[in-house]
Amino acid sequence: MNVNMYKKQFEIRWSDVDANGHLANSAYTNFMSHARMSFFAEQGFSMPEIHKHGIGPVVFYEHMYYFKESFIGMPITVTIEVSGLSEDGMFFMFEHNFYNHKGRNLAYCEMQGGWIDLKARKLCGLPESLLELADKFPKSEGFKVLTKEDTRKHGVKPKNMSI
Repeated sequence: MNVNMYKKQFEIRWSDVDANGHLANSAYTNFMSHARMSFFAEQGFSMPEIHKHGIGPVVFYEHMYYFKESFIGMPITVTIEVSGLSEDGMFFMFEHNFYNHKGRNLAYCEMQGGWIDLKARKLCGLPESLLELADKFPKSEGFKVLTKEDTRKHGVKPKNMSI
């Protein structure tokens, strides 16, 4: 386990479980998103700071793998490791793991995203001040410098519907 990984603890609430009584798919996504925003804030990327630059984070994909169930009232820990960042900071990749109170791995997710200019509605690199902070992010063992090609590595393309 990487000692530089970011950790955030949550308690599973009633609203986080599905009809089967275990942690719902959507709750995993919400916990990861909350953990990422906490991570960003602690790295100097608070929402007011990034909005000052007219940018915001966007998710390209989240690939989830579930291993064990988790239930209401149980504490879970969500970890973040930065596994990729492009040279201009436009693209980033995180690895998330979910652990129960005994340290058992409940789920794993690879997430990739980027930064968008909120006025132009286009992807953009980070301003120099934020790029300097991003370059200091704690990185995973398998960290790589991302390129645009990495955002298309799964080969999925849009297929428009005929109207």
